[in-house]
Amino acid sequence: MLAGLGLITILALLILILSNRMSPLVALIGVPVVTALLGGFGLDTGKFMVSGIRSIAPVAGMFVFAIIFFGVMSDAGMLDPIIERILKTVGTRPTRITMGSALLALLIHLDGSGAVCFLITIPAMLPIYDRLKMDRRILAATASLAAGVNFLPWTGPTIRASGVLKIPASDIFRPLIPVQVVGLLFVFGAAWFLGRREERRLTLNGTALAATGAERTLTPEEQRLRRPKNLWINIVLTLVVMASMVSSKADPVVAFMIGVVLALMINYPDVKMQKARVDAHAKAALMMAGILLAAGAFTGIMQGTKMLSAMAEVAVSYVPHHAARHIPLGLGFIAMPLSLLFDPDSYYFGVMPVLAEVVKGLGGQPVQVAQASLLSQMTTGFPVSPLTPATFLVIGLTGIDLSVHQRFSIPLLFLASVIMTITAAVIGVIPF
Repeated sequence: MLAGLGLITILALLILILSNRMSPLVALIGVPVVTALLGGFGLDTGKFMVSGIRSIAPVAGMFVFAIIFFGVMSDAGMLDPIIERILKTVGTRPTRITMGSALLALLIHLDGSGAVCFLITIPAMLPIYDRLKMDRRILAATASLAAGVNFLPWTGPTIRASGVLKIPASDIFRPLIPVQVVGLLFVFGAAWFLGRREERRLTLNGTALAATGAERTLTPEEQRLRRPKNLWINIVLTLVVMASMVSSKADPVVAFMIGVVLALMINYPDVKMQKARVDAHAKAALMMAGILLAAGAFTGIMQGTKMLSAMAEVAVSYVPHHAARHIPLGLGFIAMPLSLLFDPDSYYFGVMPVLAEVVKGLGGQPVQVAQASLLSQMTTGFPVSPLTPATFLVIGLTGIDLSVHQRFSIPLLFLASVIMTITAAVIGVIPF
């Protein structure tokens, strides 16, 4: 009975979210509450919710303060010199332009926001592409590759995986660092290849354009917020926060909380400006925090009622014991296409926990399911998925059709995920 009730809960959650009949926050809370009450758990449902929320609170806190921290650093202009330098040095060589596009997207995506990455990268580089009559699909593809491979402990997929499986984000991410390095090498290799191909297509006649390529103009409000004198202080502070978190010297939420305090005091000592900077980034932070807390309630109910473990037991009975070790590897290969079918909330809160329980029931490690998922599910998959707003931001800013973008970019993004999955298997992060 519990397994059937759990299956109904998962299917209802997926259908309601994918059909846009409910927002993820409403579905994550409402659906399991209804099924738990139907299952006869009564007031214990509330206790299960509180238990789940407590377990996910540090993850939600980390995400909130990570968004504010990187938002404040961006407001203060920490990345401005890097952006300007890239724009000045790409010149008129398509290979430099494509690799510069990838580098810019990679750096901007350090805040974990695909939307911000595309909003800055594409408008900055598009005038250069148009001036040289380069293919806009290449800009969309290189930006998507750089943002997709750049999964970090504070990005949405990692935080979702961490919260659902109750595994520290740093424990999931640290073994994947060599894998990500290989993925980034592929990104720049692909960018060089695409640029080289454009050089041949364009057969440039040697006409020199201005080395500055395109100028990036700041609005008066952006100029008012810039703190160029604090550039190196901000860079050092960012490196210290990231190093403390990745090395587990400090709990991630603590590292970002202290980082936010120092960032605001250094750059905006005025109380009114501090409040304004927090308010400016509060909407994005609150939205994700709300979903994460709702996910905590969902997993709390699913675990407290034993629905999740019952589903896993049934699934385990149909899976050969020797196949357990191969589930993460198989998942790594198919998770990127799954991005076209499941939005991040549906997959990480609905599908992945069941897979993790199945692997655990067969003697495997649930963390490997999370790591295999991060190699492609809504990482390399999110910039081409019709279920994510970032995809439509890419095609809107570049002015190309969705089908055109998908046909051009999906093979590159899928190849990146395959290469990273094979690398993870070779170095032992996930088993063969």
